[in-house]
Amino acid sequence: MTMEKIYWDSNCFLSHFQAVDGQVEKCDGVIERAERGEVLIVTSALTLAEVLWMRGGPKLAKDKAELIQKFFRRSYIRVYNVTRKNAEAAQFLVWDKSIKPKDAIHVSTALHLKVDALETFDKALISKSGSVGNPLLLIREPQAADQKRMQLLAPETNPA
Repeated sequence: MTMEKIYWDSNCFLSHFQAVDGQVEKCDGVIERAERGEVLIVTSALTLAEVLWMRGGPKLAKDKAELIQKFFRRSYIRVYNVTRKNAEAAQFLVWDKSIKPKDAIHVSTALHLKVDALETFDKALISKSGSVGNPLLLIREPQAADQKRMQLLAPETNPA
């Protein structure tokens, strides 16, 4: 079994931390898969600061600092530095693809790491799926654990 490498945008972590309805379930599903060794979650060091206060949302309290820092040290999460090469690549994503600068850092880092997918709840960024990178980058919402498949494989009960 090969491990899937998934890049998480800051809003995935924030949705998990703040238990955002309709999003936390998807994030928790990815984390469950990561805990089973099926997924490696990667992100930019930019996320460590960005996750504290997303535009339009509440700021995470300072008393959560230790919990947040500890979370990012989990064995299935890798944090990568913003390099000059990735930042320069991000500039071209801003110019050529009209991707917002912080999002462009995430996209360029994901492309550099050759991830299987970049996951986000940002609809504008999801709309860029399949239009950047070589090979083209898949950008989607987090994919919850596939429990339905397990249910389909369960033996059927025959009432007769």
